[in-house]
Amino acid sequence: MGFYARHIGPRFVSCLCSMEGITAEREKVVPQASGVVLEIGIGPGLNLPLYDPSRVTRVIGVDPIAEFLDLGRERRRHSPVPLEVIRAPAESLPLADGIIDTAVITYTLCSVEDPAQALREVRRVLKPNGRVLFLEHGLSSDAGVATWQHRLNPIWRKLAVGCNLTRPVQRLLDDAGFTIRRIEHYYLDGAPRPVGFLCQGVAEAA
Repeated sequence: MGFYARHIGPRFVSCLCSMEGITAEREKVVPQASGVVLEIGIGPGLNLPLYDPSRVTRVIGVDPIAEFLDLGRERRRHSPVPLEVIRAPAESLPLADGIIDTAVITYTLCSVEDPAQALREVRRVLKPNGRVLFLEHGLSSDAGVATWQHRLNPIWRKLAVGCNLTRPVQRLLDDAGFTIRRIEHYYLDGAPRPVGFLCQGVAEAA
């Protein structure tokens, strides 16, 4: 990893992901988590203050990138719920089958190397009635916006340390065998459409 990817890119991405509008979207999703929670891409810990300690037994946070984890030290110290952090890729979770009640995936599928494999791993570790709470940005259903996303993606990917604008979130969940119980597609207020198309909802491992 070069200097930018180690020192500048993670801070840039963390600042973007902690903006007021994005935090407001997180607040709609994360408090729904319950039981033993797996958070994919916990990184700087932006979701930690949003977990409801009356509903969550503990959070297992997974992230492979030390530079992102380093940015979350203070938030982890003040976590409102019991927390275990594992440095590992989402594509190969060091967890047993069927132990997770809720998986939380927020602004993460855009940057994992193999999102299809990551979702298969999430499904493996979920209990039979386990849920996925997801909030992702991805490929727009508007052809004009999608065209610009494809054009911009090579530049954006370098600027945002591996983040992609073109991941088809709903299709990835379907292909991984999840049953989508609720889903919403919309644009984040105030954001350029190529980077602001959001997909939010609940899926089950059944």
